[in-house]
Amino acid sequence: MKRVVVGLSGGVDSSVAAHLLIEQGYDVIGIFMRNWHDESVTINNECPWIDDSNDAILVAEQLGIPFQVMDLSEEYKERIVDYMFSEYQAGRTPNPDVLCNREIKFDIFLDAAMKLGADYVATGHYCQKTTSTDSSGNEIHHLLAGADGNKDQSYFLCQLTQEQLSKALFPIGHLEKPEVRRIAAEIGLATAEKKDSQGLCFIGKVKLPVFLQQQLAPKRGQIIEVSAKAPVVSELKDVEFDAVHYTSEDGEVVGEHTGAHYFTIGQRRGLNVGGKQLPLFVLGTDVKENIVYVGQGDNHPGLLRAGLRIPLADVHWIREDLKMTSGEKRTYSGRIRYRQPLVEVTLTQHDDHLEFVFTSPQKGIAAGQFVAWYDQEELIGSAVMN
Repeated sequence: MKRVVVGLSGGVDSSVAAHLLIEQGYDVIGIFMRNWHDESVTINNECPWIDDSNDAILVAEQLGIPFQVMDLSEEYKERIVDYMFSEYQAGRTPNPDVLCNREIKFDIFLDAAMKLGADYVATGHYCQKTTSTDSSGNEIHHLLAGADGNKDQSYFLCQLTQEQLSKALFPIGHLEKPEVRRIAAEIGLATAEKKDSQGLCFIGKVKLPVFLQQQLAPKRGQIIEVSAKAPVVSELKDVEFDAVHYTSEDGEVVGEHTGAHYFTIGQRRGLNVGGKQLPLFVLGTDVKENIVYVGQGDNHPGLLRAGLRIPLADVHWIREDLKMTSGEKRTYSGRIRYRQPLVEVTLTQHDDHLEFVFTSPQKGIAAGQFVAWYDQEELIGSAVMN
């Protein structure tokens, strides 16, 4: 009997994942990962992880499986939280969900599960995995999109390796969300009607702006609107690939903000500037001068980029056997954010970087986020955008 350690988050997805594994004959152990216990982060009296932990305990009791709480808070702070703060402070936009999966769930947690004699770890992600064998007899693990197009979470796993995938199971990836809830209700799981978490990965109900305020102090600065007719480049040689950089001379002051490090390219909410014909979107930030640059409408030229040039050191291939060689060109489907429709993108390998050209300009490319590329349903690789 193969042993599987399931990351029970206290939600319906991981609960049903554990149930399905039991039905398939696995020896299942449930573990709740406690990755944050600084209660000051909520700026109120809530303890957001306690409810989730209690729900995970109830599910484990209902399913009749061993259960424990694993404290990974030290590793989480070092690998995720500190990194997030440093990235935002530098004017970049990290993706904590991608980092959580790469650094915590399929690294620290995976190692702990192996020490418990596990053969696999399982999660409630909406994605799928298949395995094939190459001509030399080596296993190749394929990470596929979830069957539910509205819930596909493969993007969040875009930094996983073949070794990590070899130990991973995704029991609900072939199901749609309503079916998962139906199964949970049918067997009477306590989490059957529980709403999906909207907070930070593994922290709970905390919203990102609230979390950032814990270490990045508010700092008033100017909001400058850049006209769509004004020059959209400053010291820019290649409009196609490089990010736009503005100066205070590129527009006019239209308001104030509480800290440029709180904003990201493409953001609409939180600007609090009225009286405009079209909604304002963040075009760029200057954390040194503490300026937020905005433009009217989601088709403002400063919001659009059709290409990327990413150093090879920032490129990750899930399918290592498909790595490109210098001068090689391929066409895939790509996305720059979760749930974004896939769009055709051409990749060209150079000696020191990988070049991406999208068939249509992409809105709100933010440094620190990930571009991921697919071959039909299979996620092939990802890279950190600049």
